[in-house]
Amino acid sequence: MADRSQSLNSVIGPGSIFEGKFYISGSLKIDGKFQGEIKTEDELIIGETGRVKTNIKAKSVIISGTMIGNIQAREEVRLERNGKLLGDVESPVLHLTPGVLLKGHMTITGGQKKDVEKIIEESFGDSITKSESNKEQEKKK
Repeated sequence: MADRSQSLNSVIGPGSIFEGKFYISGSLKIDGKFQGEIKTEDELIIGETGRVKTNIKAKSVIISGTMIGNIQAREEVRLERNGKLLGDVESPVLHLTPGVLLKGHMTITGGQKKDVEKIIEESFGDSITKSESNKEQEKKK
């Protein structure tokens, strides 16, 4: 397998913000913030500083940052150390490392005592779920 940095053909760098649809035939690494839709025929990497809110269809996905959304991977999904995922995973192979947070079909908390959903939302940087909006509206009533 080639070095990942050599096989990447698109990068959303640290400090960058992208909103919209990103369809790519090659691989993509996100170290900034992305919100929208992603489809790739290859690999998607969410770096440690990456904050992604989308549903993903890809050959493989590696998460070291924070992702909110569902994943459909044809080959594998890797949740690296400190990776956070709020969503469902559909993949033949799922790799998990210590320190991972995942909430969806399977919840792995790594000994966390706080609510996993809240930790992931805080890591993303803003309140993004309907359940949070509903809670706020109920408080106002």
